[in-house]
Formats: sequence, C-alpha cells, structure tokens
Amino acid sequence: MNLLHNVKSERAMAWPISRRTFLASAALVTAGICPRIAQAIDPFPRIRPSHLKLSLAAYSYKPYLTGEKSPKMDLFQFVDLAAELAVDAVELTSYYFPDIVNADYLHRLKQHAFVLGLDVSGTSVMNDFCLPPGPETEREIGHVKTWIDNAAELGAPFVRILSGNWIQGTPDEELEERVIQRIGQLLPYAEKRGVMLALENHGGGVTTTPENLLRIVKAIKGPAFGVNLDTGNFHGGDPYAEVAQLVPYSVNVQVKTEIRRKGRSKEDADLRKVVAMLRQARYSGYVVLEYNAPEDPMMAVPRYLKQLRTLIA
Repeated sequence: MNLLHNVKSERAMAWPISRRTFLASAALVTAGICPRIAQAIDPFPRIRPSHLKLSLAAYSYKPYLTGEKSPKMDLFQFVDLAAELAVDAVELTSYYFPDIVNADYLHRLKQHAFVLGLDVSGTSVMNDFCLPPGPETEREIGHVKTWIDNAAELGAPFVRILSGNWIQGTPDEELEERVIQRIGQLLPYAEKRGVMLALENHGGGVTTTPENLLRIVKAIKGPAFGVNLDTGNFHGGDPYAEVAQLVPYSVNVQVKTEIRRKGRSKEDADLRKVVAMLRQARYSGYVVLEYNAPEDPMMAVPRYLKQLRTLIA
C-alpha cells in the first residue's frame, strides 16, 4: 500500500512540471521554434512482478480476412476462432473492418467478444505522419481521431499508430519533428476519450531503429502515450537487445515468430528469450501473437499460441 501511494504521489508531483513543459513546448511550436527533444517520457513504473496475458491479432489471419484464402473470414468469425484457441483477448486490426463502421457494429463486435470471454486488447490503424503540412496530413490526423473514437466504443485501451513512410530527400530530423507534432496534437483528444496512442517500431520509416524511436518517444510527454513494441521489426546486429531497450516504454507487445538480423535472412525467433526480457523488465500486459510467416496461419497459429501460453504461464 505504501509503495502504491508513493508511486501515485511521485506521478502527481511530476504532472504539473510535465504540463508546464508541454505548454512551453507548444508555445515554441506556435512560434515556429520546435525543440529537438522536450522533457523525456519516463519508463512506466512497474510496481508488480510481470503479469502476462495472451492475445491474438486479427492481422495473423490476413489471407482469410482479405479473401486471399478461402473461406473468407470476417471479424466476428475471427473472434469465434480466437475463443476456440482459448486466448485472453483479441487485437482487432482496423484494416479488416467494413468500409462503413458505426457504433452499432462496434458495440455488437464488442459484445460478441465479451460473451465469449474475450477482452479487446487493442486496435491498430494505418497512418502516415511524415507527410508535409497540408490536406493529406489533416486527413491522416482525422483518420486516427476516428479510430480513437472507435477504440473507445470497442473498449480497446489503445490504438497502435505508425510514424509513417520515409520520404526521400527529407532529413530524418524533419520527419521526426512532424511525427512528434502530430502525435502531440492528438494526445489531448485521446486522453479525453480514455484511449492511449501506442507508436510502433514499424519498418521502412523513422522508427526502424531503437535510437530513432527513442528520440521520438522522449520528445512526447503525456499519460496517454506509449510504445507498441513489435519484436520482429528491429533488424540490427542483435534484435533482442534492441527490443529490450523499448520494453520499459511499452504498453503493448506484438510477438512475431521470426526475426531478421542485419545482413542475414530471417530466422525463427527465440520466444523464450523474448518472454524472459519482458519478465525482467516487469512488463505487465498483453503479449499479442501477430503472425506473418509463410506457413498457413490455420496450421501455425495454434502451435505458436501453445508455445507462448506455456512460456507466460
């Protein structure tokens, strides 16, 4: 009890300073002087031993949800399959929702998962915050805002967002500043809706290395922001060491079954090592299987879930 009280007190004391820093930074942005690094986000305080829960990302069944493989699956059927596989939750990837999504659809999907004993661990969106200012960027911001609303209706605690695509001829520093500003613009809205934004270490952009991602993370301050850590998206000499750097900042962990070291072909991921790193950092939350290897997910996913379930038990 005293430890919990101390943590709450420390965070409460830190908030006014963080808010002043944020307002000062916002004033500089308005004046056209954006600081390279604002006050850094702190690693999340982990006050209990690691507690891991198992979730399954809809992305794992991409060939069936897109109709590339038969029979074509919708999200309700995906939830049914996840229940049969006895996971704790589902991650409902936005790519596989109908073109028109309304509150009725979201509530029915949420209730469908609930009666099957499944939480909605999160959702994800495709966005590009590296674009220059203009109508396209405003549409991207509006799209993420829509999915913040959708997440709130689903009861999903976070929306996984991306930094965007690397733009040839534009310095990385400028692209990073665009990402920082756009996330900062959305954070008050996300906080108001009770949803977190979780930035992924996505390949092909300005979050492809731990150093790139940490520069962005440490420039954003707010209780509604964290990292969506994808264990298969760092490709340096030691991807496990790279992943370990981001665990303290992570609110969700997506586990891939393969890794790729710099200059090498893909290899099977050491899932035992991944889970050990999460436990060492006292990460508590969902471990989400996001399968994207060549084998048919109908065959592969149950096998990997069984392995992960044993490791996190």
